[in-house]
Amino acid sequence: MSSNRNIHDQRLADAWATLQSHSDAGLPLDRDASRLAFADPEFLLRRETRGIRFQLELLKPDLEQQAHGIENTIVVFGSARFRSEEEAAALVTAAEAGGDEAVIRRARALARNARYYEKARAFGKLVAEYSKGKEPRDMLFICTGGGPGIMQAANRGAYEGDGVSVGLSIALPMEEAANPYVTPALSFKFHYFALRKMHFMMRAKALVAFPGGFGTLDELFEVITLVQTRKARQVPIVLFGSDYWKKVVNFEALMDEGVISPADLDLFQYADEPQAAWDIIKAFYRL
Repeated sequence: MSSNRNIHDQRLADAWATLQSHSDAGLPLDRDASRLAFADPEFLLRRETRGIRFQLELLKPDLEQQAHGIENTIVVFGSARFRSEEEAAALVTAAEAGGDEAVIRRARALARNARYYEKARAFGKLVAEYSKGKEPRDMLFICTGGGPGIMQAANRGAYEGDGVSVGLSIALPMEEAANPYVTPALSFKFHYFALRKMHFMMRAKALVAFPGGFGTLDELFEVITLVQTRKARQVPIVLFGSDYWKKVVNFEALMDEGVISPADLDLFQYADEPQAAWDIIKAFYRL
């Protein structure tokens, strides 16, 4: 812990206090050659210092997770738009009262897919309950993108199972804050998608992909490609919601066209219930 005490050094505190007072006063951020380089946002945000920002986004979450004993994670992806059954039902009621057919259709779709929120929540709880009382090297922690929807559900389940969980959120116009169920000390925000993706895989012992859109598809195929090309170790990849995934992605057609091999279909498995997804992971690692 002694290595962290230097943040209270008076000189460092003074450098930060100067910046804080500048911000509090609403003053614009101007160049200042006399400002300490590491306490100079204008300098750190220059195009030429992008490489430094990459390093910082890699290092900060890595060190913090090490400090909290996060060695093994189960990454959960899925739509940020899905809602809990209670919230989805309330949206349907409000939409029907408003009478707008487009809004009603959207609300009913959310209500139909609310079951995935509840199943992601149940899955997160299963993982947290498994890890209770185990040695750090044997514990598994839920890790999500930190946002709403399926991500919130998995973090929520871990929270309800008295476990901690990781949130790797990203600064986007439509997602400003991490969901409230991420363990605060393990709630990280990224600017660069590439560094965020790297952190998803650094500790991942499994990936569970719930139904989702562009972001979910992006992350899923990133992981499948890394495992297929052996750039990442083989881990269980679970596609949760077989009807959804078989409708959205025709993997057999890819095989028939010769763009993937039959063996590539073994890179992932389907599951429709939280326990089934958890059983796949347990069988892979003989837990």
